[in-house]
Parts: sequence; C-alpha cells; structure tokens
Amino acid sequence: MTIRNTSTRAALAVALAYVALAPASTAAADREHQQIMADLRILQEQTQQLQALMTDLGEALKAVNSRIEDQTSLERKAFADGKVQMDTMSGDLRIVREKVDETNVRLGTITQELESLRQAIPEPAAFQPQVPVTSDAGGIPGSTPAAGAPPQTAATIPTANPGIQPQRLFDSSYGDYATGDYVLAIQGFESYLGYFPKSQRAHEAQLYVAESLAGQKKDAEAIVAYDRVIANYPGSASVPTAYYKRGMAFQRMGDNARARESYEALLKQFPDTQQAVLAKQRLESLNPPSAR
Repeated sequence: MTIRNTSTRAALAVALAYVALAPASTAAADREHQQIMADLRILQEQTQQLQALMTDLGEALKAVNSRIEDQTSLERKAFADGKVQMDTMSGDLRIVREKVDETNVRLGTITQELESLRQAIPEPAAFQPQVPVTSDAGGIPGSTPAAGAPPQTAATIPTANPGIQPQRLFDSSYGDYATGDYVLAIQGFESYLGYFPKSQRAHEAQLYVAESLAGQKKDAEAIVAYDRVIANYPGSASVPTAYYKRGMAFQRMGDNARARESYEALLKQFPDTQQAVLAKQRLESLNPPSAR
C-alpha cells in the first residue's frame, strides 16, 4: 500500500512539473517568432530602400549617358565642321600657292626679257652684227685654213621686229630647227643674236646656227659658226659641244688632222664633260692601229 502511494505521488509531481513548464516553453517560442517577424520586416524595409536607391541610380546613369551622347554628338559635328573648314582652307591655300608660283614664273620671264631688252638697246642708228671670227682653221692654233673653206665673214642679220620678246623669238627659232626648217632657224637665231647679243641664251642661239648649217650639210660654214661659239662665248656651256661638233664637221670633210686637233683641244680644256668622253672615242677611231 505504501509503495502504491509513493508511485502515485511521483506521477503527480511529474504531471505538475510538466504543467508548470509548458506555459514557459510556449511563451519563449512566441517571443522568438515575434523577433523573427520583426527581423523580416526590417529586411523587407531595407530591401525596398535598396530597390529605391537602385532605381534612382539607374535613372541617374541614364541621364549621364544621355548627356555623354549629346556631348559626343556635338563634338563629332564640331570635328566634322572643322575638317570641312580645314579641307576648304587647304584647297584655297593650294590655289593661292599655284597662283603665286605662276606669278613668280611670269615675273621671272618678264625680268629676263626686260634685262635682255635693256642690254640689247642699240645706240642711235647703230645696229651692229656680230664681229666675224678670223681664227685660222676654226680657231685651232698653228693650223692652216681648211681647203675649200669659204672666207669667214660676218653673217647677214635678217630684219626683225625690234619689239619682239627675246624668249618668243628664241622659241620660234628653235621650233623651226626642231622641225628641220634650217633656213628659217638660221634667220631666227641670227636675228636673236643681232638684237640680243648679251642675252643669257646667246651662246645657245649661236650653237643652233652652227647645228642648222651642219644639218644642211654645209660643214665649212658650220665650222665658222662653231668657231664663233668658242670665240664669243668662252665661258658658256655650249663651248664643249662646239669643239666636238666642229671635229665631226672636219671629219666629214675628210680633214682628220684638224678633227684630231679639235678633239684634243676639247679633252685639254674640258676633260670632265660628256663631250670629252665622245671625243676620246673619236680620237681612238682616228689613230692608226700602230699608234694605239
């Protein structure tokens, strides 16, 4: 009986303890649940705030991109306009340079013509042809005149218009020479020499007179004209050609001795010229095999 009472009491004590502890566990669970719900609300509010910030940031980025695009468009347009202006200015500058170059060329031509006219103004009633060359055998010292060579007299200067421009007269005469009209070429170049004896191209005119005579197979007269180049224009670029062509004229006439003398004079005075190279080849062909 005692044992049964003891068991009953123990069971009753356990039941009372469970009943006492049950409300405490329920209250703790409620507090934990409330805390979780509060944390969730805070997270939701923060998420909403973050979304609002992201939305504002996106709008701000859109505005910045729009401004950048507008600025880029303006800069591209300004660059394109500047390029067009630069191209236009470059074209205008090129045209101006061409005009300046053309003007300089014209001024240079006019200056040369004025200088030639100034130098060529004769004394009143005095029109003097060139002084004839009287050197023996085409100016070769110690030689005798070529057989059958005509006397070296002054060339007859044809009538020319005193107002003609030197360059135009020279070009016209050269045109006749280039087309093989040697008679007109000689007349034109001799007119040039008569009116413009101090021109910078006078030595060329005299050389073309000689070449025109050679073109007509008038070698004796051509030699006289070559002599005038050598005597009247000793420092000009036409002198080496005159020596060489004079030697060729002597060869065509069969006077190899005087041809050799002309070539040797060229080699002595102008050894570094192309004409000297040609003259050396001519001399080798003139020398007999035993003398080589």
